[in-house]
Amino acid sequence: MKTFASRIFLLALLFITAQPVLRSQSNVIVISGVIKDAQSKERVANAAISLPGTGVGTVSNSDGEFIIKVSKNAIPKIVFSHISYVTKELTIEDLNTQTILLEPQVLQLCDITAIPSGALGIVKLAFEKIKQNYGEAPVMMKGFYRESIRQRRDYISITEALIDIYKTPYTDKAFDQVAINKGRKGQNIKKVDTLNVLLQGGPAVLLLIDVPKNPSMGINLIDWDKYKFKYGDLATIDEKLNYVINFEPAIRSVEPLYFGKLFIQQDNFAITRAEFNLDLIDEDKAAEMFIQKKPSNLLFVPLETNYLVTFKPYEGKYYLNYVRIDLKFKSDWKRRLFKNNYTIISEMAITDRLENNVVKIKTGNRFKTNMVMNKEVAAFYDSQFWGDQNIIEPEESIENAIKRITRKMN
Repeated sequence: MKTFASRIFLLALLFITAQPVLRSQSNVIVISGVIKDAQSKERVANAAISLPGTGVGTVSNSDGEFIIKVSKNAIPKIVFSHISYVTKELTIEDLNTQTILLEPQVLQLCDITAIPSGALGIVKLAFEKIKQNYGEAPVMMKGFYRESIRQRRDYISITEALIDIYKTPYTDKAFDQVAINKGRKGQNIKKVDTLNVLLQGGPAVLLLIDVPKNPSMGINLIDWDKYKFKYGDLATIDEKLNYVINFEPAIRSVEPLYFGKLFIQQDNFAITRAEFNLDLIDEDKAAEMFIQKKPSNLLFVPLETNYLVTFKPYEGKYYLNYVRIDLKFKSDWKRRLFKNNYTIISEMAITDRLENNVVKIKTGNRFKTNMVMNKEVAAFYDSQFWGDQNIIEPEESIENAIKRITRKMN
């Protein structure tokens, strides 16, 4: 069975808050700030920022910070949304503060519709209605991809890219296609390091986490007998009430299964969000899903795996919006005293959707699941590298790491 585990290479080395909120940049307006909970004042990570009626958008980073570049001729409104918060729409003129406050959504329990067949019945309906709820025609998408690798608290590799995506119809079994439009990287590997960690698959793997598009891959929830489904809490997404369906392994499988949640819109049974993590009870089996190559005397122990995929509605259909994988693992050399913990994060935000000039990506230009993004792009060199294109605002720690790596390279 195919999986969407990003493969990792473990190779022994030869050593055997800024102002202003609005800025003008050529023909675009650059809008930046931070999104917070209006009551607790805690920062809201992975909030969606978009232009209504278009495919243009991005997401806030793990610190709640965002940046979005809007054409001066575009619709002068910005929409901020997140699960269980009231969606906020502001005109560009209203954005006179750097902090965007989102109000927690109060659920109206009287509006809940019960399904006689229970949680499993809701999940089955969601998969039966994929054709009605998701795109039946191919579209072109633009996206921003970032992967980072940390050894303990230090970044040892950061890779970023603007990507082009040919999104195949949800009724088509053909895989989505992705190509690098523009990318950059930086590495901070010391001569005394004994391990070089590389991530295989990049955005090609993230596209496989589109659960409605690839229902039989990886998580494979449509193999109903392998999972238990239970009602969880309710949630609102884009002002719509969602069932939250928890799932967990029902059997001990040859391949590790998953724990997680599906968020399913009450009115049309569209899957709007999925959160899940790999069952790590059998560490050896779990490790086999991730490791592509490693020294024979190195032990690899996965500590935590988290997957997230979200969708946004547009004219009655749902489209991929944001995908993220967080992986933590421990490496331990046999007959040596030291060990290290590593954290790998790969994420992709869809920044635009184009329905004209939809063409397949040429075979030679496609980024494939057996490729390593770090090997396909050049080194950091320019603070204005992205120009007018939308990206995910880097966390402060990543921004500092980029500056540090750039200084070392110059």
